Amino acid sequence: MTDQPGIGPTLSSSKAPWLVVIDPQNIFAAPDSAWGSPMFPAAFANIRRLAEAAEGRVLVTRWLPTADRRTSWGDYFAAWPFADKAADDPLYDLVPEARILSAHPTLDLPTFGKWGPGLERIIGSASVVLAGVSTDCCVISTALAAADAGARVTIAADACAASTPENHAAALTVMGLYPPQLTVADTEAALAILNDAR
Repeated sequence: MTDQPGIGPTLSSSKAPWLVVIDPQNIFAAPDSAWGSPMFPAAFANIRRLAEAAEGRVLVTRWLPTADRRTSWGDYFAAWPFADKAADDPLYDLVPEARILSAHPTLDLPTFGKWGPGLERIIGSASVVLAGVSTDCCVISTALAAADAGARVTIAADACAASTPENHAAALTVMGLYPPQLTVADTEAALAILNDAR
């Protein structure tokens, strides 16, 4: 199932923190993908732990190649032709292990950042633990938009995967410049936040 604008879950009234897992898709996880992250297996092991602690307050997102090609997205797909496929291509499927993380529909967007009305409609004003892939693209884009919106976000750094370890570190450094909206932590600290809601 997917969550489209105007369709899907409504605003949560709970203040308990949510786990938002950014784009655990084949295109970012498969070793033979041009965008596959070598860090994904280790990060996903921590994502699974966080999802268990969140007890149903888990939202999974997907990036889909449906942006208007008349915009700079057209240039982007010209630079990355392997990704210029239909949205229902298996490249854009969740990895099998991610399909059981959440009972909620996925939030599917054609943008790097996933923060916006669709996500806020689901989680309300609750704080967020952020994890997923790629640290240096969709995760940081989501986190910075969340900071502008006044959200309280903890980035579980070891539950995020990047294109390279160096780019992972660089993205974490940038996100670390945005306290108190953004806090860069690890899975153990994020588990404490999620477990406190029980």
